[in-house]
Amino acid sequence: MGTISVSHLGKAYKQYPSRWARLAEWLVPFYPQRHTLKWILQDISFNIQPGETVGIMGVNGAGKSTLLKMITGTTQPTTGSVHMTGRVAAMLELGMGFHPDFTGRQNVMMAGQLLGHAVEDIQRLLPEIEAFAEIGDYIDEPVRVYSSGMQVRLAFSVATAIRPDILIVDEALSVGDAYFQAKCFQRINEFKERGTTLLLVTHSTADVVKHCARAILLKNGQMIMDGSSRAVSNRYMDELFGKRRKTQDEPSLANATEEQQFFHGAAEEFHTRSGYHPQEHRWGQGGAVILDYLVVADGEKYPSRIEANANTDFVFKVRFDANFDNVVPGFLIKTLEGIFLYGTNSFVSSHGKERISARAGEIKVFRFSLPLNLNEGHYLASFGISSGDPLHDLTPLDRRYDSVLLHVGRTLQFWGIVDLRASFQRLDIPQQSTTHD
Repeated sequence: MGTISVSHLGKAYKQYPSRWARLAEWLVPFYPQRHTLKWILQDISFNIQPGETVGIMGVNGAGKSTLLKMITGTTQPTTGSVHMTGRVAAMLELGMGFHPDFTGRQNVMMAGQLLGHAVEDIQRLLPEIEAFAEIGDYIDEPVRVYSSGMQVRLAFSVATAIRPDILIVDEALSVGDAYFQAKCFQRINEFKERGTTLLLVTHSTADVVKHCARAILLKNGQMIMDGSSRAVSNRYMDELFGKRRKTQDEPSLANATEEQQFFHGAAEEFHTRSGYHPQEHRWGQGGAVILDYLVVADGEKYPSRIEANANTDFVFKVRFDANFDNVVPGFLIKTLEGIFLYGTNSFVSSHGKERISARAGEIKVFRFSLPLNLNEGHYLASFGISSGDPLHDLTPLDRRYDSVLLHVGRTLQFWGIVDLRASFQRLDIPQQSTTHD
């Protein structure tokens, strides 16, 4: 079984004021040092037990790839140590270990030996590797003519030809197409069920939540969080967008009816509504505030139970504190485990026809309507308001993730989460006519 133990790990590189200072230090070794140390990672410690699935997260430059290189031994640490048990398979940089002038088949033989496999085992597994990679005749072409996706296909096929005790995957899978990514994760899940320890580095919070029970967050070369994948993913979003600044509530309309208060009130009532999830995750750069929300299913407001397939309205109210040429409201449904089931925004749902401007002081109300084609269970709804061009770059102004708890009921359940509404028909076999001479 595979274990990983990282103790006080650190990595630093020497920085010289000039090339001549480097040369002088080499030529006169007893002369005072002319370099300074640039620390990439400092004092990283954690233990991963057999069969654990752990994600490594962090913004670009946080030290994720450097950490993996030290764990796998391709880079030596400046301080600390790494101890692993079991057979290790790693996919780090794209095409790492492949020679561009050799064919795919030749590279399979070399990469397999680097992984510790015997030549006889690689030759035996070669047909299976070819079949999984699905690159056809390119297997006998030089790797330099491969696309990035083809390199990933072949590299993953080699790395997982024999189930490892520890599987380490960097961002390489992100360049593959959706079909092959699904195929890779299917194999990864099979390995997990059989006890393989998984270490996954990715920017995809959905992948971390779906495939990892635990996650580690790096920032500026230091480990700032080690916890459940969902909690770490939320903290990672903070690091990307910044924790949203709280705003003071404005006075509510004391004598207004419920409907008037929702559409015309200026108070932040979101947290007072039935179904509100206090452990919501809120962030954004400011300029707008999501004040309130309303859920209506088959005419019932804030229902405690929504029947599957019921036409459901998700309405939310936003106050704008600045002028925006274009704003984009959004909506998302996730499982309690954090798996994204469906997300959309005004631009997508209106097929690009809806363009919304906003002025400081304005209050606007938005609605998304859809049937909840889900299995029986509890789900989380999220709301967001962003600004910018939805085709290029959106800036989150206020996002309230996992902010509303939904209970969907269903009399006749199916297997899975989403109802794809398949139809069934029993077909009669046509009778063959017979002729007699």
